[in-house]
Amino acid sequence: MEDVKQEKQLSIPEYFMLGAKKGFYITVEVIAPAMVMAYVIITFLQLSGLMPLIGQLLGPVMGLFGLPGEASVVLLAAFFAKAAGAATAASLYAAGVLTAEEATILFPACITMGTLVGHFARIVLVCKVRPVYYPIMLATPLIDAAIVMVLTRLVLALYR
Repeated sequence: MEDVKQEKQLSIPEYFMLGAKKGFYITVEVIAPAMVMAYVIITFLQLSGLMPLIGQLLGPVMGLFGLPGEASVVLLAAFFAKAAGAATAASLYAAGVLTAEEATILFPACITMGTLVGHFARIVLVCKVRPVYYPIMLATPLIDAAIVMVLTRLVLALYR
């Protein structure tokens, strides 16, 4: 006779509590640290006087997407964590550096390429992918982010 394990069926309140617990840990372990990192990056760049320099240096490149050069900081933060990119965009919007439209253009790019460093380390390096594939694996999300910024800009232009 087979010994079949019967798992306990969870009630709706138990499912709710499990979901709430997961949400709390995601907030504490992922979202909050990313937002703190974004705040620190923005504050450092503003206090050090590097933000205007970044704006001037990267203005022509970011201008292709209808963005000021300072918007590149959002993409840099998103490179490390999606939430950090979104928080950086929100911080720059609150500081008056970005408009709502510019923040909107950046958001899909944060999601598309976000957390690239972490995912690369956790997946590609752990799985021992051959290094010959690294450049394409790193470039693809960046290219996708550029495409989605152009598309978002076009969609926003259609609805003005």
